[in-house]
Amino acid sequence: MWERKTDRKSLNRRVLIAGFTTRHVASSAYAAGYQVCAVDHFCDHDLSRYADDCLTFNDLDSLPAAIQEMSGRHSCDIFVPTSGAEILPVGIPRYGPVPERAATFLDKGLTSCFFQETGVPAPATLLERTYPAMVKPRSGSGGWRNAVLHNDEQWRKWKEDLDDPPALWQEVVEGTPASVCCVTDGTRARAVAVNEQLLRGGEDAAYGFSGSITPFVHPFADELVRSAENIASASGCTGTIGVDFVVGETPYAIEVNPRFQGTVDTVEMATGINLFSLHVDACEGRIPDKMPVPGQFAARKILFARDDLQVGEDLINFPFVADVPWPGSNIEKGGAIVSVYGWGPSRRDAILMLDKHISTVQQYIGRTS
Repeated sequence: MWERKTDRKSLNRRVLIAGFTTRHVASSAYAAGYQVCAVDHFCDHDLSRYADDCLTFNDLDSLPAAIQEMSGRHSCDIFVPTSGAEILPVGIPRYGPVPERAATFLDKGLTSCFFQETGVPAPATLLERTYPAMVKPRSGSGGWRNAVLHNDEQWRKWKEDLDDPPALWQEVVEGTPASVCCVTDGTRARAVAVNEQLLRGGEDAAYGFSGSITPFVHPFADELVRSAENIASASGCTGTIGVDFVVGETPYAIEVNPRFQGTVDTVEMATGINLFSLHVDACEGRIPDKMPVPGQFAARKILFARDDLQVGEDLINFPFVADVPWPGSNIEKGGAIVSVYGWGPSRRDAILMLDKHISTVQQYIGRTS
């Protein structure tokens, strides 16, 4: 069983974490010794282990009011945004990129321009209706709406399904999805871990994030570290940020995530560090002298529902799961159910354990993908 190392020295500081999903940040903050309040779309069962108070919201339009309500309930020392809250104004000291810097990287078109200006190898931008192309909404996270399009009929359907969002067209680059987790003080940066990213695949949401493996052992790993540190240093962001790559014959930078990434758990499991502590240090001007050395491999996979389902069993006491839904929760087809973990001295060992744990979980939650 893996357990986070816990440091309770910060018990006099309270952090408000807000965004579409917060469990990964809340668990790290709790382990770092912070009192936690969370504003979260799901408020999963295990979030209650880490947060003294949790408030749900329905959609992003209702998130500001929920943050204001939580701020009225508790006096918080730190505000940390996750996905959906990066540019919201709050009256609490923000630990993370200022909204103006975050906004640059929440717009994939502006991010592409940033890569060009900084001389970072990245997929070329294409004119609309140039095929084949990787087409992405200019805003949004998780990659689930990205698609490779080959003709006008696919373009028409993509626009129709997604209500015709502003889109970025790029050349298609083949390779392994990867990311580098960094911490930065706004001018200096240090890589914390290189991760292999797992994508959903299939026809729907093929490029959606579905997990990670840390570390990513690859001949280009050192180059990814150097590139990510240069990008993070030039970004003007503070705290922990992630740089996504596709690694084929050469690495291409894809996106910058100006917030905690979905790789938090595998980074901490593999390296033994506490990422929230590093995040706070970076926001206060302290950067690690060197990159931590992984002590093991860690893998996480998000399970998605193949059909509509209602959660019957309570998985809260399984030591190898997170993002645990409350019993009785209704999950629509394609929705995320739970995260499952594996770890071991090699990538193969971590994957074998992950597969074993997935088989166990599937006995309790029904059909997943």
